[in-house]
Amino acid sequence: MPASSTVVLVHGLWHGAWCWDAVIEALRGPDVAAVALDLPMRSLAADASVLHDALDQVSGTVVLVGHSYGGAVITAAGTHPSVSRLVYLAGFLLDATESISRVAPERGIAPTGLGAAMRFSADGQDVAIDPDLAAQLLYNRTPAAVANAAIAKLRPVARGILRERPAHTAWRDVPASYVVCSDDRTVAPDLQRVMAARAAQTYEWNSDHSPSLSRPVEVADLLAAEARATGH
Repeated sequence: MPASSTVVLVHGLWHGAWCWDAVIEALRGPDVAAVALDLPMRSLAADASVLHDALDQVSGTVVLVGHSYGGAVITAAGTHPSVSRLVYLAGFLLDATESISRVAPERGIAPTGLGAAMRFSADGQDVAIDPDLAAQLLYNRTPAAVANAAIAKLRPVARGILRERPAHTAWRDVPASYVVCSDDRTVAPDLQRVMAARAAQTYEWNSDHSPSLSRPVEVADLLAAEARATGH
């Protein structure tokens, strides 16, 4: 049986395609295909272009999934004609005037501890996350061994990404689902709920910021259902 739809997985800041490995393993089956890509993370525009080019190589319909910063990328690139559904996992479902560092400022939502955990390069151009703080911010419900392995793979990103706005807002034209992670210490859950209100469907999980690592089977089940519902 051909795949009902292809799930394309887009990671967040500091991560890579590797963070989806357990989800892809759980998704394996005759009617659901999945692919994860690595983003350069030098600019939002460049990452959106990388994703757009990758979508050109996928046949059939696509369920496009963005985690955290990956949500900004799928917002910008999700206008690709193959995309039939957007799924945000604690993702930045941005409006045209927003960036990942400035979402709904009028709401006055208190920031998380992420800012204090950022470490900037000597020239101020790159930003990393303090490895000693990453576990409690990104992986507070993830098994320790899994979290430690992830922390060892994190890489710096361009600082300018934090302020870039998406060139397109795909969620205005493509149906979107949003998973709010209610024990997220990186992206405030209340901020996620503001963005989730823009989506057609909302779920709320008692998850940390990294459900692809802390609850990959649940993520896979959701994405498989989305793929089977939208494939044609």
